[in-house]
Formats: sequence, structure tokens, C-alpha cells
Amino acid sequence: MAVIDIVAVAYIIYRFTMFIKGTRAVQLLKGLTLLIITSYLGEALNLTTLSWLLKQAWTALFVALPVVFQPELRRTLEQLGRGKLFQAPLSTLAEEDLDQLINEIVRASGVLVKNKIGALMVLERQTGVNDVIETGTPIDGKVSAEFLINIFIPNTPLHDGACVIRGDRVAAAGCYLPLTEEPGLAKELGTRHRAGIGITEQSDAISIIVSEETGTLSIATDGKLTRFLDEKSLRLRLEELLQAKTSVTRSFWQWRGNGS
Repeated sequence: MAVIDIVAVAYIIYRFTMFIKGTRAVQLLKGLTLLIITSYLGEALNLTTLSWLLKQAWTALFVALPVVFQPELRRTLEQLGRGKLFQAPLSTLAEEDLDQLINEIVRASGVLVKNKIGALMVLERQTGVNDVIETGTPIDGKVSAEFLINIFIPNTPLHDGACVIRGDRVAAAGCYLPLTEEPGLAKELGTRHRAGIGITEQSDAISIIVSEETGTLSIATDGKLTRFLDEKSLRLRLEELLQAKTSVTRSFWQWRGNGS
């Protein structure tokens, strides 16, 4: 039992380390580690004043930490909720419908890139983004390349903001997304890219971004941005993110159905 206990704790620490890798939480943890070491030295060397100050600082930190780590805590809880224990079907779309959805998105992206029309499309997966949808204009229209292109035509009512795709339908357009606070992003990335990354930090959604300035096509997942895609690489990435996970989830639920 002791071995199991040690392995479980080691795995949790490993997963936590991998989860915060590349986020601002790393720098915050470095600061906390420094405070812990300083507190230990203060006690060991009997530095009364320093120890008293650090004790007061720790009291304040216990209150401040949930606020400081709010994005990371939210993301962690959402990922736990998406774990196998609570997993629900990713999509009710049939395989051919999912293929059609990917085709329409890729076709629209190609036209947007060619004409350097800025665009931001968000594909909802397991984590709902109703709070984002409510910031835009409800649509509930079936996804097609022509429809998506029309949404982002400059100087039209809905071109500014993101459109959210739920299943094979555009749920809303002109939506506002949370901006990432990641300090290490390239300086040439503007608000559209920061918003596309931000929504993937707070949910498992997929963002597709077309730069208005350069026509660069990018995709964001799990807070990571992949740039300089073409239509072929975008298609492969969407198939990897949507079809593979959908197939695994469907198999699980079909197995449960057959076993019941």
C-alpha cells in the first residue's frame, strides 16, 4: 500500500508539473518557493523580525493565491470535469456530417486567407461556452463555407468578434472572448490571436484565426498557438482534434450500451 501511495503522489506531482509548464504559474511557484526557503532560514537562524514579517505575508498569500491562480484553477477543474470519470459524448454528429463540417470550415478558411479577411472561429467541444455565446448575436444557422465567409466580410454587422460553432451550426457571431495573459507571445500577435488563445485556456474549444494584416492561418488549442498553416495542414489538425476523440468517445458509449 505504501508503494501505491508513493506512486500516486508522484504521478499527481508529475501531472501538475506538466500542466503548469509554459504558463505564468511557473513564475509564481518560483516566488513561493523562494518565500518558503526564506521562511525556513529565518526560523533556523532565529531571525525574529524577518520571521514575523514572513508569517504576516503568508497570511495574506492564503487569501491572495486563489485570486492570483484563478485562471489556472479554473482550467484545472474544467480538465478534471472532462476526465474519463465524467466523460460524455463529444458530439452527436455522424462521421459524414463531421467530415462535411471540417470541409466547410477549411474551404471558408482558404477564401479568408486568400483575401486577407480577418476571422476568428471557435469550435465548442465538451466544455460549454454559453457565457461567450451570450456576448454575441444568436444565429443558429447551419455551417457552410459561404455563410462563414459572409460573417467576416469587413464592414458587415457581425464581422468584428468571433463566431461560435456548436455541432454543425453557427450558434452566434460577433462574440467577445477572454484575452490570454501569456506574456511570452510574439509582439506581432494582436487582439484577435490573443482572444483565440484565451478561450482555449479556459475551455477545450478550438480556435481558428485568420490574420487581417498578413493572411496567416493559425489554430489554437489548450492555450497553444500553431501558426502558418495551409488548408491541408488545417484539415489534418481538425481531423486529429475532432474525429479521433469523437471515435474514442463513441466507442466507449457504444460499449456501455452493448453491455447494459
